[in-house]
Parts: sequence; C-alpha cells; structure tokens
Amino acid sequence: MLPVTMASTLLDKLWALHCVADLGDGESLLNIDRVFLHERTGSIALQGLADAGRALRDPGRVFCTMDHIVDTYPGRGDETAMPSGRDFIVATRAAAREAGIRLFDVRDPQQGIVHVISPELGIALPGSTVVCPDSHTCTLGGLGALAWGIGSTEAEHAMATGTLRVRKPRSLRVTFDGELAPGVTAKDMILHLIGREGAGGGAGHAVEFAGNAVRALSVEARMTLCNMAVEFSAFTGFVAPDATAAAYVEGREYAPSGSELALARAHWRELFSDVDARFDRELVIDASAIAPTVTWGTSPEHCLPIGEPVPDPASEADPARREGMRKALGYMGLAPGQQLAGLPIDGAFIGSCTNSRLSDLRAAADFLRGKRVAPGVSAVCVPGSTTVKRAAEAEGIDRVFRDAGFSWREAGCSMCFYAGGETFGAGKRVISSTNRNFEGRQGPGTRTHLASPVTVAASAVAGHITRAERRVEAA
Repeated sequence: MLPVTMASTLLDKLWALHCVADLGDGESLLNIDRVFLHERTGSIALQGLADAGRALRDPGRVFCTMDHIVDTYPGRGDETAMPSGRDFIVATRAAAREAGIRLFDVRDPQQGIVHVISPELGIALPGSTVVCPDSHTCTLGGLGALAWGIGSTEAEHAMATGTLRVRKPRSLRVTFDGELAPGVTAKDMILHLIGREGAGGGAGHAVEFAGNAVRALSVEARMTLCNMAVEFSAFTGFVAPDATAAAYVEGREYAPSGSELALARAHWRELFSDVDARFDRELVIDASAIAPTVTWGTSPEHCLPIGEPVPDPASEADPARREGMRKALGYMGLAPGQQLAGLPIDGAFIGSCTNSRLSDLRAAADFLRGKRVAPGVSAVCVPGSTTVKRAAEAEGIDRVFRDAGFSWREAGCSMCFYAGGETFGAGKRVISSTNRNFEGRQGPGTRTHLASPVTVAASAVAGHITRAERRVEAA
C-alpha cells in the first residue's frame, strides 16, 4: 500500500490502498479483491489456467454466473437460442466445479447478470477492487468500488496471482448540481453527459460522479449512472460511498458482519475525495436542465431530449463525426429535422445490467398499471437476477407486466445484445433500457433507441416514442 497524500481524490485513495508495487511509468501492481466470470468467457479463462498448470490463488475470491447466453424463457435448461451456446454453459460449469469456485448456475436461486448479483449478494463492496471479463464491470462503482472490465488473459493472471498490472488513469470529476426534474432518471443523466461531451469524452479517465443530484440517487440508480461510464470511454466510474451505500450493503450474504462490520463502516467513511483534492479535469452539469432523453443514432452520444428534432449532419464541423451521423441516420431510417416523439416502434425491452433491478421494474410497473401495450408492439421484460424476479413476483409486479402485454422472463442478459440468439428482427424499431445501440447490437438490422425503463414503458403503451407525463422514481 502506498502512502496517501494530504489532499487526495477518491481515485488516489483507492489506488494507494490496493497498490502492491509501483512499477514505474504510471503503472502499478494492484491487489484484486474479487474476480467475476460468466459463461461467455469463464471457461476460456479457467481452462487457460488449467492448461498452464496454475492454481487459483484464492478460489473464495472468484465467482462465476450464467448470464450472457443463457435462455430466458420459462422452464429453461442448458439449451440456448445462440448456436453452440449449450457448449459454453457446459464447459463453464465443468471448469468452475474443477476450480472450486462459487458458480451461479442456470437454475441457481441466486443466478443473474454478473453486475446485478455481485452487489446484490455483497460480493462487490465499497472500496473493493473488482474485475470481470466484461466492459460494464464499472457498474459496481455505484457502490464506491473500483471496478473495471478486463480480458480473459488478465482474468487468468488475477486468479493466479491476486493482482493485475494496471496503468493509473487520469481523474475526472463530473458534478451534477441541482435537483432533477420530475420523470428524469439516472439513465437520462448519463445519456445527457455523453451527448454533451461525446462518446470519447471520458477516454483515459476514471470518473467520479458527484454533486447534489448524485447524492440524492439510490444505490441502484448510481449503478445505472456508472454502468455507462464505459460508453463515455472511461476506464471506470464511481460514486463515493456514503451512508446510503453502507445501508445497501449491510446484511447481504458476502458482506462484512459482526465485529468486521464496524471496521468496514469506519473504512468506508474514509473513502471520499478531500475538499482540496485536485482533479485532472472537472465538468459541472446543471441537473435541473436535464430532460427525459432518448438516442436517435448508433452511438450513445447520438441522443437528445424527447421532443427535440434529429440533428442535421451538415451542421457538424468535424468531418468524421459528420460522416458518422450521416451513416447512423441511414441505418436508423431517419432524416434530419425529424421528430423522435411520435415515431412508431415495433418493440420495447426492459432489462440489462443497466436497468433491470427491482427499482427499475417497480417504476415501469407503476406507469404500466391499468394500461396495455399498443397493438403491434412486442414488449419484453427480463429481470436482472432470479432474486429480483422473485421479489418482483412477491409484489405482484410480474402480473402488472403480463396484464399490460409484456412477456415476463427468467433472469439474464437476453436481448441486450445479439450473439446469434434472440432478436426483434431486421428493420424493427425498438426502444430499450439497455446501454448500447450500435448497428446490429440487438440483432442484424434492428434499430435500437436507448432510454430509461419508464420511457420504454410509456412508449410501449403509446406505440411510439414518448415520455411519461407523471413523476416516477427509477434508475
């Protein structure tokens, strides 16, 4: 552990706490507290270790789940819509059992999306380092963890040594000052940021989200904010842990308890950026000016408040960005000046590691209660974990979705991405609570508009892109 200077950012403190050695030239050897795997990459990393004759340094720090390609239809087993998907599941199961790590298998009562179950079970904790071969590992920054996505080879190294060689990113504080307007959510906040600063705006930085609007968010909403830090091209994103984060963690299965809890609480209270800490960059956003937001193109930066017209590429000075906008409009079947509000949709999806937690489903159900999905709209809801699904069903949320005309599924990533499996179809226009909208993300030719769960629900009922007209609490 390196000494912490008098005026330090939270990034500085987390880095120093986990630094095993300063390797020079900006690189450090960091201690890794938790490694999480999933079935798309888990068998590769575990088999790579086995083939090299290396053992896991501490199997108790390594976890694996079935989430990415697992089928989400009721009564599922190992078969998947993705060609050869079953092979990934079977191979990962065998490798996890051989390695002696905790596996959340297809029918495990705690199964779910990796970035949903890791905080849900207390595996990810404030101040911890967490890595996973998945770019949205930064989600866990919502708890105050230092979490980032890695490759399978890095996962092998982390499992074998408990460490990783990492270049320290620059620091960027994004402060959301003020109060969010009714109906505006964390999803709208992060889309607004990316739309304003560009999808590359956070490149090379670790982003600390701060300000009154961030502090007012629930932990689950903070996770939504941090989830899309990678869409901002950041190394990671995080929120300093506070009493809200501590209360969220306490009592969870893998969280500290007893005498360890008092020590953990004291430690978490020290995890903040000092008042006089200096950041490499700072951005300030007026939270009160953010409106319900939706994407129009094929990048999260292609977004605008619902009600504003699609921009004209001719107004963009940068040639590369101008061409990107032109291509995006062609793929999405849109024209400059066209209104997104009122644009007919074919599908609606609520789910993903961005927006599939209980608070997301509650908010969408609150809007859907007593309403019906418009004719011709295929609507799907996929809870982020089996635990979320059970809790939602205990509250009757599943009945609200079903009565409204949504398909209610088992937990998993589902149609967040297309890997040769399920899709809405070529040319179909979909509004989705997911995190990526590049060409083919939800299937070849599918046109995806990103939005909050409440905006997705409202649009599904209207049959076209629209905003919810009354206040709801959602991430």
